[in-house]
Amino acid sequence: MRLSPTLSVYIARQFLLAFVTVLLVIMGIILLFDVIELIRRAAGRPELGFGLLLAMALLKLPQMTHTIMPFGVMIGAMIAFWRLTRTHELVVARAAGVSVWQFLAPVLIATLALGVVEITAFNPLAASMYARFERMQNALLTNRGNALDVSEVGLWLREGYGKDHGGGQVVVHAEDVRQEGLVLYLGDVHIFIYDKPDHFSRRLSAAKARLVAGAFEMQDVWLMTPGKPGEHFDTMTLPTRLTLERVHDNFASPETLSFWQLPGFIAFFEKAGFSAPKHRMYLQSLIASPVLYCGMVLVAALFSLKPNTRSGGLVGRVAAGVATGFILYFFSKIIYAFGLSQTIPQVLAAWAPAMMAGFAGLGGLFHLEDG
Repeated sequence: MRLSPTLSVYIARQFLLAFVTVLLVIMGIILLFDVIELIRRAAGRPELGFGLLLAMALLKLPQMTHTIMPFGVMIGAMIAFWRLTRTHELVVARAAGVSVWQFLAPVLIATLALGVVEITAFNPLAASMYARFERMQNALLTNRGNALDVSEVGLWLREGYGKDHGGGQVVVHAEDVRQEGLVLYLGDVHIFIYDKPDHFSRRLSAAKARLVAGAFEMQDVWLMTPGKPGEHFDTMTLPTRLTLERVHDNFASPETLSFWQLPGFIAFFEKAGFSAPKHRMYLQSLIASPVLYCGMVLVAALFSLKPNTRSGGLVGRVAAGVATGFILYFFSKIIYAFGLSQTIPQVLAAWAPAMMAGFAGLGGLFHLEDG
């Protein structure tokens, strides 16, 4: 039997209603705990009022929504399927010849569309809000004026020229770094210039420098070239493609960059010689999100599409479904950590949870539906 459009829309609407309800409830709980945590961190700071802390929690909330989406999809699907089973609508539909695959099709299509909209439209908003949250957190709670994390060995930057320009690169090291407005000030700067890969050309050592639009402006500069005596210059300008925004991005968490910004960011920094495993892993996990959501729907169906409600075991099925969701969550976190450390390929680490959920749900439904 072919599933009618009216029934398909009805099933999808039941799922979306349950999903939105579950998601709002979980978001409310997360917001409550985030506000409590921010109040604890701001203890002894009377200038940080409740309204400001609530605003910070709200800025963080959209990014947290992405984390709880798989649970919202799974629990929402389970509630929708149980409601249709309890009202015997599922029983009637299956008695009329509607298979479980036809019944699941509108829910899977709605979930896939929901996932695509989430990573392409909602994610940029969430990333922008989370970036603002991190700036407020750095300024108000951790007393850091900017996102630059300079270690004991100073700040290291590297800019590659690409194969079209001989494959050379510029390596910049600064002992002291500070930002004032849109200008990055560097102290005790050493710039190593390579005209070819692994072929040192010259070195610039400056007492002070600043990164402005398109150039390093240096003062009290010594130019040292192999085989030649050192030359001193009062000032010198070195063109660069690095910008303050790019430097900040290098230290920014992947969650502060949107789905549309991540590919360009990764390409730029890998071309410049940087490694961006966190950002590449996060991008792959975003791409795999719609498939993971569909897999969670299949897992939910496995524990809730039981036509005979008189046989009991409802509590057991609920517990088994929730436990399976948490097992998949912890499995995804472990695999994600392996991907970040590059112990396993990052594409495999990002897609493994989605594939595992999908295959588990498909296998269970094939067994129950087709024997």
